[in-house]
Amino acid sequence: MMLRERKGRSGSATASGVRAETPSVLTRSERASERERESERGSSRSEVCGLEAPSPAACGPHRGEPTASVPGRIGLTAAGQRLQTDSRFLGFLARGCPTAGSEMWKLPLIPLLINFFGSLVGFVATVTLIPAFKDHFIAAKLFGIDLNKTSKQPIPESQGVISGAVFLIILFCFIPVPFLSCFVEEQCKAFPHHEFVALIGSLLAICCMIFLGFADDVLNLRWRHKLLLPTMASLPLLMVYFTNFGNTTIVVPKPFRMFLGMHLDLGILYYVYMGMLAVFCTNAINILAGINGLEAGQSLVIAASIVTFNIVELSGDYRDDHIFSLYFMIPFFFTTLGLLYHNWYPSRAFVGDTFCYFAGMTFAVVGILGHFSKTMLLFFIPQVLNFLYSLPQLFHIIPCPRHRLPRFNPDTGKLEMSYSRFKPKSLSPLGKHILKVSEKLHLVDVRQGVDKDGEYLECNNMTLINFAIKLIGPTPEKNLTVLLLMMQVLGSIIAFSVRYQLVRLFYDV
Repeated sequence: MMLRERKGRSGSATASGVRAETPSVLTRSERASERERESERGSSRSEVCGLEAPSPAACGPHRGEPTASVPGRIGLTAAGQRLQTDSRFLGFLARGCPTAGSEMWKLPLIPLLINFFGSLVGFVATVTLIPAFKDHFIAAKLFGIDLNKTSKQPIPESQGVISGAVFLIILFCFIPVPFLSCFVEEQCKAFPHHEFVALIGSLLAICCMIFLGFADDVLNLRWRHKLLLPTMASLPLLMVYFTNFGNTTIVVPKPFRMFLGMHLDLGILYYVYMGMLAVFCTNAINILAGINGLEAGQSLVIAASIVTFNIVELSGDYRDDHIFSLYFMIPFFFTTLGLLYHNWYPSRAFVGDTFCYFAGMTFAVVGILGHFSKTMLLFFIPQVLNFLYSLPQLFHIIPCPRHRLPRFNPDTGKLEMSYSRFKPKSLSPLGKHILKVSEKLHLVDVRQGVDKDGEYLECNNMTLINFAIKLIGPTPEKNLTVLLLMMQVLGSIIAFSVRYQLVRLFYDV
């Protein structure tokens, strides 16, 4: 099957999965003369700039090739020499390459270090700002009561907006850093607009999702709106993918190649998949919630898993995509760590839907524009299981209350399963069949009884939290959170095993 051509980051046409570079603009004579001057100076350079590994047209000549000669280089005045030194230093900051000829030094180390230290500042800012704004949120009636505690003191909600704001400030300040070498004329023939658009478009999608999540916390929107909001916020992300990449051809897994061939062009269905991915990521974290530290904790484990995956893949062919992902994941990890510090048991701040939407969209951004959406979904194994387990209630085949968090027993101080009560007549034939099969498989606990209104049924709410309580019995909230986060870590271990071992059963690697 012929592969569709697409526009790569360098602006040149490339086949799907192949990264081409734009030819150097220097003539042969210019290259030869410049090589002589470079050999006399005894130096060579390795060009690395931009969000991802640049094309020579975007960031200067090919790696290992000399730069074009600069008129007036010999006989510079003192001021000119200082200007030249400043230009070289600015280029060094953008490249992060102290020497040439070594692959490990081709990474943009300085931008990554700036991103890392900025993220540390973001961690301190998040830890400091949440208690500082506590009274403001309570005064604005953005607070709640922890139903799993005996104390009824108000706790500020929607604190994810603080960590999200700190995250955005970090990346807004970071925007020019990957492009510093392109501010030096002799090192950049053309500004890397594709990389810049990817960065700005990603920030726009995340910013929209934080705003919409905060609106959900304030307005208490219905579930159908929760599906619509991520769809709207993902549109900038899809447009960036369309303009920068536009490739919708996938490699077919081995078991299906007999029927579909080696490659399959999904066309518009691929954009539907990416839109659904954004919706899933934002809501998957939101429905696995309800106890102290769980939302921020699971997001922290997923972020750590993605960062680990990105670092491992830096030595691969698609290093540029993983550098792009690290620019987002490192600040997200540290701002989420600061939020978890206050959200951990006993919680002094609730993250709110704002954080769930913010976290989900950030994961969707790096998964889609980093071109590892399938691997990213592997890090969502507990969330996928929770979603599948919750489907009968999410689609109201079995009655679903608005809140499905576990029930706190004040006598024992432990969390127990929460139940949904309904009349047997209210169940459809499909609902009765699902409930019967689930009970036989010991997936749910069903109770029958009679009250003043007649016969009723009770079924435990179908969440992974309640299922864990069903397996281990009533348990303290902190222990339950630790157990669920250990399941998240186990899911990441399985994901790495699938990604680097079992993948051979489906793809040629």
